[in-house]
Amino acid sequence: MTPLADALFRPVRVGNAFEETVERLTQAIRLGAVGPGERLPAERELARRLGVSRVTLREAIRSLQDEGFVESRRGRYGGTFVTASVPVAPAGGHVPAGELLDAVTLRSVLEAGAAECAAGRALGAVDRRDLLARLAECRDAEVDEYRRKDSRLHLAIAEATGSASLTAAVADVRVRVNELLDRIPLLPPNLAHSNEQHEVIVTRILAGDAEAARRAMAEHLDGTALLLRGFLT
Repeated sequence: MTPLADALFRPVRVGNAFEETVERLTQAIRLGAVGPGERLPAERELARRLGVSRVTLREAIRSLQDEGFVESRRGRYGGTFVTASVPVAPAGGHVPAGELLDAVTLRSVLEAGAAECAAGRALGAVDRRDLLARLAECRDAEVDEYRRKDSRLHLAIAEATGSASLTAAVADVRVRVNELLDRIPLLPPNLAHSNEQHEVIVTRILAGDAEAARRAMAEHLDGTALLLRGFLT
């Protein structure tokens, strides 16, 4: 393997293993570490290098296969190969790295802070019911309405801080982030993982554990940032 491939296929972090695996694979393909028509390392070897389970790796490869980045071939010389024509970002889809960094950094500061602040308040019955209702709506949402329900849950967390100004700021940055999210595919494993993270965030908020709520939200937002960087830069 080339030094670039060695650098990209290094162990991922535990919290967002699927999302970071997708990012690493898309980076390897877009940067030419594995060129069109070339084969990815064997599944066992690649899983070892990335430090993920083979189940996680298969989910990531399947997601990229669905999006046209790779194809699987059977037989003696089979494996997972980069497609001859790697998909490009949709028209207007590519985002300069600095612009993306600005959006995800602002979001991280505002929303992690909002989760911490909400958890630090003595929430009333209305706020608690609203958070649980929004959580359930997001968990049960169909794919075509998932981002709208996801946005509403995140805004409910901001509303639970009791700060109208913070809620407005979170709403503004969410508009920017949704414009970016609309340019990347919805990956079912990521949606399932996001729902698990949402459950942890809301549970921490309702338990009044401010520091844990901040950490859980930061990890959740980092997963989204990984996918945005993988598909848009």
